[in-house]
Amino acid sequence: MQVKNAVIVITGGGQGLGRAMALELAAQGARLALVDLNEEKLKETVELVKEAGGSGHYYLANVADEDAVVGTFEQIVKDFGALDVLVNNAGITRDGLLVKAKDGEITGKMTMAQWQQVMDVNLTGVFLCGREAAAQMIKLGSKGVIINISSISRAGNMGQTNYAAAKAGVVAMTVAWGKELSRYGIRTGAIAPGFIATDMVSAMPEEVLAKICAGIPLKRLGLPEEIAHTVRYIVENDYFSGRVVECDGALRI
Repeated sequence: MQVKNAVIVITGGGQGLGRAMALELAAQGARLALVDLNEEKLKETVELVKEAGGSGHYYLANVADEDAVVGTFEQIVKDFGALDVLVNNAGITRDGLLVKAKDGEITGKMTMAQWQQVMDVNLTGVFLCGREAAAQMIKLGSKGVIINISSISRAGNMGQTNYAAAKAGVVAMTVAWGKELSRYGIRTGAIAPGFIATDMVSAMPEEVLAKICAGIPLKRLGLPEEIAHTVRYIVENDYFSGRVVECDGALRI
């Protein structure tokens, strides 16, 4: 699929990886629908998209809210008259150990709130947005692409029971959808980033960043633009479907 003139939805599109994806695709002439909860950040990204040579609108929506997701995708199709690509990028973390103990005494547990909040956004949100994007693509007769952002943590990472489980589920859904949706000409893909230099990661103490980079064979953090480039690759490669691309500098958890 050509990126130029394609209508591309990016959840979590206001900042971080979502903004980097938007700018990469805008430079190729994409028409962007950016979904997030932070209106200020969304407005900034839309202006940057226009400066990069693309066009875009923003939509305020909670991806974990079924009615909001259904309404948002209906509105996107109404506004653009098409839907070609969805990038399921929105995600949160609520890290914590499953159980904490000292001298045989339990001192803490991962709470249901920590578990459910991550599942709601990172797994249910991907499901809802993927479902509605697929439904709209089928109605429009669009041979579209659905890209889900997973994580290297899907293999299991200490302190991330909730996040790892959700990101593993994202990959499983990607494979299932690749098989189910191929009959409609819809492809799927997942990307599993390692440690990427987003604002959140870059704000870590220098000694923590140095330790992280020391454990990465390429000895550096990934760049948001490198994940954005991977999104473009999946969009443009018409034989790619149902698989996950790891982009982690050869790091394996």
